[in-house]
Amino acid sequence: MPAYNASMTLGATYDELPKDFVDEVLLVDDGSTDSTFETARALGIVTLRHDRNKGYGANQKTCYKTALEMGGDIIVMLHPDYQYSPKIIPAVASLLAYGPYDVVLGSRILTGGALVGGMPLYKYVFNRILTAVQNLAWRTKMSEFHTGLRGFKRAVLETVNFEANSDDFVFDNQIIAQILWHGYSIGEISCPTLYFPRASSISLKRSFTYGLGVLKTTLELMMAREGVYAPDYLRPAETKGKASDMAS
Repeated sequence: MPAYNASMTLGATYDELPKDFVDEVLLVDDGSTDSTFETARALGIVTLRHDRNKGYGANQKTCYKTALEMGGDIIVMLHPDYQYSPKIIPAVASLLAYGPYDVVLGSRILTGGALVGGMPLYKYVFNRILTAVQNLAWRTKMSEFHTGLRGFKRAVLETVNFEANSDDFVFDNQIIAQILWHGYSIGEISCPTLYFPRASSISLKRSFTYGLGVLKTTLELMMAREGVYAPDYLRPAETKGKASDMAS
């Protein structure tokens, strides 16, 4: 769980985790100014803390690196703000363990429940436009790319160069581009969501910044597939060299 100022919602999220199914719970506190770290430790969660706020992407980097070091074979990322239901984690993990997928995304869109759950209209419209553009550009048929509930097989996180991704919110989209670039399969599962005042949400300004980053990532994967140019983050994690080498 990548966390920032999540003390008010962490308890509710943790309470709904299927404890008889989840082997380990890890939380990385990204320099919160509230009691997130102390709350997590009191709940018995394995907890790490950044000495300062490094960004959402940087938080996920620490989460995935540590989860791999802990020996995780199936790794599920869940926001601790109680927006996404922890109850579907067994279904996500089962699709990875027994199904045909390497990555599974929890979708707020599949059953049309996003607006019912309180998703702001502008965020819904923004989500639908960006997803439509990316489906067209990347030749995919996903219901959304912008979810805070994601499951990965270990091999995926060992292969993609997530350390090279942005430390900001666009990390989420860059790792999807990496997954597609390396040919991994992505599945989706409907995920109930709940929006309320204490749930985390980025501002309208930062949403636009994220949107521009998504469009840039979309273009970069398109160019990489055409052999024109590939950014360094699309390189496998164990490979070094200049980005220009990859396009040749």
